[in-house]
Amino acid sequence: MKKVSVEVQVRTTNDWFGHFAALASGWLGSRWAFAGAGMVIVVWAVTGPVFHYSDTWQLVINTGTTIVTFLMVFLIQNTQNRDARAINLKLNELIRAIDKAGDQMIDIENLSDLELDEIQARYEKIKAECMQRQARGNRKTI
Repeated sequence: MKKVSVEVQVRTTNDWFGHFAALASGWLGSRWAFAGAGMVIVVWAVTGPVFHYSDTWQLVINTGTTIVTFLMVFLIQNTQNRDARAINLKLNELIRAIDKAGDQMIDIENLSDLELDEIQARYEKIKAECMQRQARGNRKTI
C-alpha cells in the first residue's frame, strides 16, 4: 500500500475535487516537488545552448510555468477555503462555549460589509474607552 503523508490523510474530503486538492497540495507542497521543479529549470537551462536560446526554447518554460501557476491558483484557493471554514467553525465553537462571549459573533463571516463595518466601529469604540480608562489610571499613579 502506498504511504500517504499525515497532512494528506487528515485533509482528505469526500468530494472528488476536495480529495484531489488535498492530495495535490500535500504532494506539491513537499520538498520533492520543489526539487523536481528545480530540476526542470536546470534541464531547461542546460538545453539553452542546444536550442541556441531560441524564442521557442523560452516559450517552453514560459508556457509551462503559466499553466502550472494557473492550475495551482485553484488548488491553493480550495485549500484556503477549507482551512478558513474550519477555523471559523472552531471559533464559533469557542464563542458558543464561553458564557460571556457574544453569541451574535457566530457566523459573522456571512454578514455584509456594512454590517461588519458597524461591528468594527463598535469594537473600536470599546478599545478607545479602554485606552481612556488606562490613561486616567496612569495619571492617578504618577
